[in-house]
Amino acid sequence: MMNNEHLSLYLGSFVDELYRSGVKHIVISPGSRSTPLAVLAAEHPNLKVWLQIDERSAGFFALGIAKLTGEAVALLCTSGTAAANYMPAVAEANLSRVPLIVLTADRPHELRDVGAPQTIDQLGLYGSHAKWFMEMPLPEHSTTMLKHARVMAARAVHTALTVPAGVVHLNFPLREPLMPNLSHPQLFALDKKSKHNEIVSNTLTSRGEVKPSEAVIEQLADYMKAHENGIIVIGPQSDDALLEHVLAFAERLNYPVLVDPLSNMRSGRNITTSLVSAYDSFLRIEDAVNYLKPTLFIRMGAMPVSKPLLQYMNRYAEAEHIVIDDAGWRDPTLLISHYVQATPRLALEAWVDRFTKQDYQREESQWLQDWLSIQEITATILNDEAFASHNGELFEGRVVAELQQLMHENDILFIGNSMPIRDVDTFYRLSQTPHRLYANRGANGIDGLTSTAMGMAAVCAKQHVTLLIGDLSFYHDLNGLLSSKLHGLDITIVVINNDGGGIFSFLPQANEPKHFESLFGTPIGLNYEHVVKMYEGQFSRVASWTDFANSYKQARQAGGLQVIEIPTNRNQNVMLHRQIWPKLSSWLSKYIASRG
Repeated sequence: MMNNEHLSLYLGSFVDELYRSGVKHIVISPGSRSTPLAVLAAEHPNLKVWLQIDERSAGFFALGIAKLTGEAVALLCTSGTAAANYMPAVAEANLSRVPLIVLTADRPHELRDVGAPQTIDQLGLYGSHAKWFMEMPLPEHSTTMLKHARVMAARAVHTALTVPAGVVHLNFPLREPLMPNLSHPQLFALDKKSKHNEIVSNTLTSRGEVKPSEAVIEQLADYMKAHENGIIVIGPQSDDALLEHVLAFAERLNYPVLVDPLSNMRSGRNITTSLVSAYDSFLRIEDAVNYLKPTLFIRMGAMPVSKPLLQYMNRYAEAEHIVIDDAGWRDPTLLISHYVQATPRLALEAWVDRFTKQDYQREESQWLQDWLSIQEITATILNDEAFASHNGELFEGRVVAELQQLMHENDILFIGNSMPIRDVDTFYRLSQTPHRLYANRGANGIDGLTSTAMGMAAVCAKQHVTLLIGDLSFYHDLNGLLSSKLHGLDITIVVINNDGGGIFSFLPQANEPKHFESLFGTPIGLNYEHVVKMYEGQFSRVASWTDFANSYKQARQAGGLQVIEIPTNRNQNVMLHRQIWPKLSSWLSKYIASRG
């Protein structure tokens, strides 16, 4: 074997510095050109290597790990189209602010654009979806270049994690021979430890939080006090400490707090009555929208899932609209009147402190009481409709209600796009039992959902992971099932099988039957039992809610890959959803009439 010292020391220094900078997990897909990085990562005593054969699945698997842990996760693949298969996960990570470090091996410069095999243009491959791109130099082992390797690794981790978190892409041109010398005595050497004898990074980095200025705090505090009909909207976000600050802030102003399911504020022991979860339903009702006239919105987190909420905001475009975000511009409403660049938790803490010093507490108002009364009426009707018999039909909305009862404390529910996330928005109610809810709502795609959930299951030591997904989304990522077999992962997958794209049945194209089934309904008639067994999982198909409850309990207990299919009828499901709204409208009209 050739000594290959330049390759071994330069890339060994890079891999070691990734770990020293905080990277614990690296997801690797097999390939030749990436051999030195893959072998060195596997050789490193502290890095956890996850093998994922399919690069598209690998990208989403890494996304799941990073989404759950909040830590930067590395991805490694060989040259050519392997790197292009990361694109869907890279786009999702960019838009949902998830830290990924993509490492792509490449042909050296003399083999580019000359017809060499397995070679594409990888420079800036991910475009604006990467926060930072770096073409790494050919490996050298001079003192300067070894330092360069470590500084670039530290910078990559720091950049991926800095708000807004996102994707870093480093491209490594490598010449043969590609096998590093694993016996080299200085392979990962760096004599640098803290005073507590802990291994530390060659380049220590720090990231700060942003607090609004005193002038902004004072100006907007007075502004908020002038608006009695205000609403706090919490979209998808990941700060577990935010809830207590939101509640203290809402209490001072007597504002309702509309909580998206992905805010993770709909469940937990400190849930209070100022929270509103059923707005997606009652904001469909014209009488409610006309009655609840806001003058101020205060929004934190990404844009919520609910389309009726978006339409409500646009309906009252004249209302002031404050968005608090630590970085980036997330406002599809185009209604922002005040953008506050700040960490939401710190901003709310500052305003509560200001109100406390001013001894300000808004008196109880009919505005808040109306929201809470309408929330209570709506929640009762939704619960009744979810658990109605429906002549034995398996209603898709009830799946969410059943899971909320069956899941254990602190369990994780990963939610597929299209209908599952919308049913969760409608039917996942306020609860004292804490659960953690996640979804890929950056690009909102139906690709990679199983792999993302598998990534979460890989680093979830105590909580059980359940994936709620539609049949077409499940089909899109069947390769993701291999993760459970390769890594011994426990996961329960609930597949709602209406044999096609159920969400399109709710859209205007459903009224044009000539081409609807072939272009939108797209029934595929697959029996997923066979593919689940191929991956050595257990499959069950339920015919009743008793069957479902029993199957789910057995799946949790058995462990491994467990897939439960719930067959439903697309047309019937549309009817069952739509019959809720006239009932809700009748009750809300009576309430609003009683208010005069």
